Formats: sequence, C-alpha cells, structure tokens
Amino acid sequence: MILKIFTPILLFGFLGVAGLHSQNMVYEISTKGTSLIYTVGKDNRLIFRYYGTKIDNSVQFESVRGYGKADTNREMNYEAYPAFGLGYVNEPALSLIHGDGSLITELKLENYVVNKQPNIHHFVFYLKDEVYDLSVELHTEAYLNEDVINQWVTITNNEPKPITLKNFYSSFLSIRANSYYLTHFNGTWAGEMNLTEERLGYGVKSIESKKGVRTTQTENASFILSLDQPTKETSGICIGGALAWSGNYKLSFELNEYDYLNILGGMNPFMSEYKLNQGEKLETPKMIYTYSNKGKGQISRNFHDWARKYSLNKGYEERPIVLNSWEGAYFDFNEQIIKDMIDNAAKLGAELFVLDDGWFGNKYPRNNARAGLGDWQVNTKKLPNGLQYLIDHATQRGIKFGIWIEPEMVNPKSELAERHPEWIVQSNGREKTTIRNQLLLDLSNPQVQDFIWNMIDDLLSSHHGIAYIKWDANRHVEQVGSSYLPADKQTHFWIDYTKGLYVIYEKIRNKYPDLIFQACASGGGRVDYGALKYHDEFWTSDNTDALRRVYMQYSTNLIYPAVATAAHVSTVPGHQTGSIIPLKFRFDVAMSGRLGLELQPRDIPEEEWDFAEQAIENYKTHVRELVTKGDLYRLISPYDRTNNHSSNIYIRKDKSKAVLFVYCTDFNNRGVLPKILLQGLDNNKKYRITEINKTKNKSCFWGNEMIFDGEYLMNAGIELQIARQYDSAVFILEETNPSGCVN
Repeated sequence: MILKIFTPILLFGFLGVAGLHSQNMVYEISTKGTSLIYTVGKDNRLIFRYYGTKIDNSVQFESVRGYGKADTNREMNYEAYPAFGLGYVNEPALSLIHGDGSLITELKLENYVVNKQPNIHHFVFYLKDEVYDLSVELHTEAYLNEDVINQWVTITNNEPKPITLKNFYSSFLSIRANSYYLTHFNGTWAGEMNLTEERLGYGVKSIESKKGVRTTQTENASFILSLDQPTKETSGICIGGALAWSGNYKLSFELNEYDYLNILGGMNPFMSEYKLNQGEKLETPKMIYTYSNKGKGQISRNFHDWARKYSLNKGYEERPIVLNSWEGAYFDFNEQIIKDMIDNAAKLGAELFVLDDGWFGNKYPRNNARAGLGDWQVNTKKLPNGLQYLIDHATQRGIKFGIWIEPEMVNPKSELAERHPEWIVQSNGREKTTIRNQLLLDLSNPQVQDFIWNMIDDLLSSHHGIAYIKWDANRHVEQVGSSYLPADKQTHFWIDYTKGLYVIYEKIRNKYPDLIFQACASGGGRVDYGALKYHDEFWTSDNTDALRRVYMQYSTNLIYPAVATAAHVSTVPGHQTGSIIPLKFRFDVAMSGRLGLELQPRDIPEEEWDFAEQAIENYKTHVRELVTKGDLYRLISPYDRTNNHSSNIYIRKDKSKAVLFVYCTDFNNRGVLPKILLQGLDNNKKYRITEINKTKNKSCFWGNEMIFDGEYLMNAGIELQIARQYDSAVFILEETNPSGCVN
C-alpha cells in the first residue's frame, strides 16, 4: 500500500494539561508543511485531533483531553470516521442496517499499517465493530512535497447476512474556528464555475449532485473553506477540498451547537443504498485536501502541483494547439470542407485538428442531433474516402488528427437502439425520457461497457494516426432504471454506472497511453479529479465568449491546473452570447490555458490573419511552457467589484521567466489605470519586460523592454494604459544578468 501526505493546519479546541500521565496513542501524518493528528485512548476509538500547520513535537498530544459533552460520557471531539449509533447525532460518515436489522455501528481501532515511498506515505487504520463482523479501512495518503492528503475508506461485510449501506462517505473532518467562509462554484451549461463565497451559519450546507452524468455542471465537487475571516489570495487560513468522483456526490458542511464544523465528502447517499453480501466490499472515491496559512493562492498551487504529478495524464507535458471543427462547421460539412479546415489549421500554426460531431451513421445519418448517435460507422456520403484519408491528409500537412465521440448516449433513431433496447436506462412500463433527443446507455451493464470499449478500440486500432479523442456527454440521468441490475439492487445504479465508466477509461488509458484524451460533458460537466485521472485535459465550457472565459477560467484554476484547461479562440459574433470581441482579447484570454481554436479559419479576416499566426507562435515560443509547468499567481480577480480588471501571472519554478496576463473587463473612467503588484518573482533577480501580441506599435506599458528588479515589480508594481472593455496585454518577463542580457 502507498501513503500520500497532506499538509493542512487546523486547531480544534483541545485541552492540554501539563503534568498528566500519557493517556493517548498519537498517530501523526505529516507533509512538509502540515500535520494531521489522530489519537487513540483506552476505549480504542480513533479520535481526530488536529489538521493544520506542521507540529514537530506531536508527542504533546499524548496528554490532550477533550471536554465532555453535556449529559453524556462522550467527549466533544469527534471520531476520525464517525458511525451512526452510540452518541453521534450529526450526519454520520457511516450508517448501515446490519443483517439482523440493527441500526447501530461502533468502530474501534484494531491495527494500522504505514507504507512509505518517496514523497508518498500511505496509512491504513483498520477499524472494526466489536459486536458485528464489519470492518472499515480508513486510508490516508500524504503527499509530502505538495502538502496534499487523500482519504477514502473500504467497507467490508463479513456478517453472515447482507448489510445495507445508507451513508458511506469517503472522509470526515471536524473543524473549530470562530467563523467559517465557504468558497464554492456553481453554474449551468455555458456558465460553469461561477465563484460564490458565503459565511456558513448553523445547520447544514450541502454541495451535491443527483444528475448521475454531467455532475459538475451545477455545482463543482470542490471548495475552499476559510477560517475566522474571508481568505485573500496571499493571506489567511484555509482548507481546499475536491472529490475524485464523476458520479453523484455530496459535500456536507454542518455547523453544530458546539461551533464545530463537520465536513463530509463522498458519493451521494441519495437513493443509493448499497447492499453488501458476506465477503463483499465497497471502496469509496478519494477525497483530496490541502491546507494553507498563506491564502487561497497557495491552495491552488498545491492542487496544481499534485494534480500534474499524480492525477492528470502526463501533467507536465505540453499540449498541442487544437483546431476543433464544431463551431466552424457543426453538422454541415463534407470531405472537402474538412480538408480545407485542416489545410488552414496547418497554415495558422495549429498542431492538431479535431473532427467533431457529425462524421458517422449511414442508415440514420448524423446530419443533426436527432439521429445516428450510437452507430459508429463512418458516414460514406459525407466522407467517401473514410477517416484514414483525412488522417493521412493531416499528417501530410504536419498536424495530428483527433475525433469526437459520445459513447454513453444513443438516439432513439439509431441502429443501436433498435438492436439493444435492453441496454437503455429505463423504468419498466414508463415512456423513455429524452434530453437533446438522446437516451442513456446503462454502463452498470458489463455488456454495454464491452460494446463501448470495443467500439473505441476498433476505431483507434483500425485507423492509424488518431492522436486525440474528445469524449462528450450531453445529458444527465432523469429516469433511473436498469434492465441489468436485479430488483433489490436498483439503487446500486448511480454508483455502478460511474464504476462502469471508469472501467472503460482504464482500458483506454492502459492500451493507448499516448492518446490525448479530453473530458467533455456539454462543456464543463465532468471537471473533477475522478475523470482527470484518465484524461489530459477538459473542455471548460461550451461558452467560448472570451469575457465570460475570464471569469470561468479564473475560478476553474483555483482548483484545477491551467495545463488541462482547454481554452479556444472562437469567431465573432460569439455563437453563445453574440458578443463582438477583438481577436487580440480572444487570443490573450485563451493563451492563459491550453490554447485552441473553435472556428472556421477562413472566417478570420485577412487583415487579422498575420496577428493570429504571430499569437500562435508567441504561445509556442514563450507562453506554453509557463502555463504547463509554472506556478500560478492571481493578481486581480474579475469578481472584485472595486476594479474593472483581471490579471494573473505564471512563473517558472526557478523564477527565471514568467508570463503576465491583464484583461480590462469593463470601461474605466478617464485616467483610471490598473496598478498591478506582481507576485512570485525573486526579489534579487532582474527581469526584462516585453509585451507580445501587440496590435499597435506602441506598448501599453511605458517600461516595455526595460529591466526591473523583482523587488520593484512586486512592491511598486506597474501601471498599464488600458481602460476600455476588451483591452488586454500579455508580457513576458525574462531574467537578465547585470549586463542586461537574457539568461
């Protein structure tokens, strides 16, 4: 087993009394900057004591005692994984019905093991009920250098009769502070990841999904919790959390009468009772935490460093610049149109062309969203020479080729729906409910999993040179029912569907490790660390409006790394908002993520073609490496109503190079210019500042091409002459030696 370490800090109201004899066993899980501490007393209950800034002398927790709750012999401090039954009255991490009907479970520590590997320590605490043959393994992985901790449990039934799991969360934390402020992310299609911050009051605040698919398009399964006061970018105590699960989830924040905030995270128990027969087990998804006493910025950098190394396919490799066909062609294309798009993509400097929806179906041609989905044969009328012809054409032009699929869904008007109606999610006796003219395939059924895997495997193995797959999902679950699952396990559907999805993902990643794999679900409907484990990137939103993307990408990158954030330049007027935004602003925004294009290249005005080519070259030469591997510092938030600007900077780990982005999000009155204090540079280094992507001969910064000390840039800052909505600027900062030469 492997341990991965976490580094948050949180102090709970424990009383340490000098001179007391040792009464607790202490278990410390530490990263370079944090400590997570449990203790075990005479009753063998595993008690959560501390999560926060690293404590070097944890032996002091041997003498820590908790105050007793009124009218009970239980102390106020909570168990590491509380079960329903004896004295716990808040929402439990675990609740179940035993084989004899009993509702009570009490877990005691039997043993623990730790497996230490370089940078990862994996602790397993073995908990067991003293009355029933039920065991729970509490896993804690600590990632030392990243100050990240993962938690999950494995629940095993060894009782002679089946048990029914009611609650089965991955993790439990009990926090104590004077006040709590929750940052979370809500939205909808074309408006994902809107940042909201609120003070938590007494009672329960839940962030959850019951959609089954596209589960992160309403609320994202992540948060930042600020303690005592709203946290700023560079100051304050906060905990970041994210659940690695692509199905129904629930994050629960319960502030009780004792002013403890109990945090639960895991699979949503709603309509998901899960039965375990004797010898069967259930493993929950990982709940990921990180901690910072230096504000939200450090939370983000911890998440990003961890994700690029451990939870994103090839997280430190640069992604190719993509031209996706969707907004440039939709369903209305033929072979020649696609060839021309490939040709122009290559001329612009794009490195990969993706053929989106509409390339398949013959009996029911995929000429619109009403037919053909599920029939994954090439449409011979549109593409008479097949896919390989287009792949070879792209190769000849020096770019790679990718393809769009939506394998979880099926149109009623399709050969697949006709052949296998039993594979469709449905409720017996009721009319099937469509969304976007689609029905949902039952991924809890291994036959369906095999069909999807075989389709993808055949597509990739029979066509040499497909380098990229865009996996879309354009509906959620509205009507639950499985023809595969037995009657007494229909509530397993929500979990087994997602587990079936991961089975397919796993097969793809194992056989095609170099495939570039995008998670798309009507845009940002599957932006979670469960999916990202198998993917290289995600489609942030179907809304490519550059101004809206300033907001969405800002909040997305609080939790998820920019290297995985697909950001495309689209045409004007924007297809979602109708906005007419300058090409420069569209490029400057998209370059702060994985740059791509979502347009018909011939629609770029001739007079702007040279700018587009130069911007793409600038991204390749100066920007891509920094967005891929650099540290992100957010300088000005677009959500800050006191200004009309947004700014961020990506800095190479050795602080020798950086790229600064500045966007004007609204009109500023005459004379009001943004003053930007940079962050993350080296005080003692000298940096030459050079503006790129200029459309005028004159720079918006009086100091363009001049050299400044890092100390000056971070403390005195720079003022830029940008004041109109859609003004923007991109600067490259490069370390120079005393003679002024770039190192």
